[in-house]
Parts: sequence; C-alpha cells; structure tokens
Amino acid sequence: MNHNDTHKYDNIIHLPHHVSQRHPQMPAINRAAQFSPFAALSGFDDAITEAARPTDTFAEPDEDQKELLNLRLLRIQENLPRRPEITVTYFRPGEDNDADTPRPVPTSKKGGCYVTVQGIVKKIDATGRRILFADGTAVPIEFLCSVDGELFDDMF
Repeated sequence: MNHNDTHKYDNIIHLPHHVSQRHPQMPAINRAAQFSPFAALSGFDDAITEAARPTDTFAEPDEDQKELLNLRLLRIQENLPRRPEITVTYFRPGEDNDADTPRPVPTSKKGGCYVTVQGIVKKIDATGRRILFADGTAVPIEFLCSVDGELFDDMF
C-alpha cells in the first residue's frame, strides 16, 4: 500500500452526510429489522411448545358428587343477596395453567387443566349454565369439580 492510497478520500472525508430530498429516511427500527435473524420455519417454536404442553382430562363427577354440587348451587342461589364468597375448582378445556398468557397458536390438543377460583358470587346464570363472579369471572357449571366456602360449613 503506498502513501497515495491512504489519503485517497481526504477530499471527501469531512463533507456532510448526504440526505435525499426525494426519498424519506427509513426509521431506525426498520433499518435494524434488515439485520434481524431470519426464521425459515416461522411458528415452529410455537407448535413445539403447544405439543409439549401438559394437559389433564376431565374426571366426570359421579352421581353423589353431582347431587352435592347441585345442593351447594341451590344454597348459593338462596344466599345471593348476602354476596357469598366461595371457592370453586373446575376443569378448563384446551388451556394450560397460565390463563393470562395468550396462546400463540390455536390449541389443538385434547384435554385442559383444573383451575381454582375464589370470589364473591354475583349471579348463577341458569340459562348459560355458569356461575358469575363479581370480578367478571364466569365458571361453567358443567365442568365443576368442587364448591367450597363458609356458606357450606353447616352442611354435611
């Protein structure tokens, strides 16, 4: 390398950076995206996560359990003006234990998980067959496993 090569750009090195008058500048976030890694199999990681997600199966209550649940639902209905606080455990099909996390891909696995909810009962919706809580939570009656609370302390 000779001396002329090292000073080849001395005449332009201190000139201001050119900004086009015809084309708008690309935002920095879009420029950075040009260099982000390319995922040839987009959605593959989400599909693997969904396949690995553990699930439970719904254990249908026997007749005695169903009768006990019905009696407890009637007790709740009779005491709605007192705003009873209860704890219910129910089966939520097609979900994992983290209900706040949206599913990146549709759930295709059979099964679900058992969820426990505690709160003040607002209403028992007989038409929709669900228990509505004051915080907006709705629990389907068909998937109930247990209903507990002080309201039932005097029951067998």
